[in-house]
Amino acid sequence: MADAARQRKVEDRIHQTVASLLGRRVKDPRLEFVTITDVRVTGDLQHASVFYTVYGDEDARARAARAFTSANGIIRSEVGKALGIRLTPTLEFILDALPESAAALEDALAAAKARDEEIARAAVGATYAGDENPYRENEDDEDEFDDAADLSEED
Repeated sequence: MADAARQRKVEDRIHQTVASLLGRRVKDPRLEFVTITDVRVTGDLQHASVFYTVYGDEDARARAARAFTSANGIIRSEVGKALGIRLTPTLEFILDALPESAAALEDALAAAKARDEEIARAAVGATYAGDENPYRENEDDEDEFDDAADLSEED
């Protein structure tokens, strides 16, 4: 089992290698708008999950998945050369759900902002149901509390 620092170095090297391969060596037009977002390697360095995003619709995502399947051998052999370790990890390409998650969060934030603005509009010109300050401010009341505190201190 590799230590965490070595595992991170292998992840970084795979990330760099796959990203550069998409730009210069793999000339598949289905991989034009693909971005490698993250790489995760198992503790024994035998398996790597490569996460990617694709700019486009669902059809572009499906084409990119097929392109990664067909180019897996070339990519894996280049990763093996770049790593220089005894065993080259198997590569699994996974469509990253990050853009969909970010879009869902942005939609939720926009809905919350709209609701806050609606509440702010409703609050304009609103008055309190009772007094503005519902707390007692008589000095006589404060003296009663001070007397009670003095009695408890004497005990």
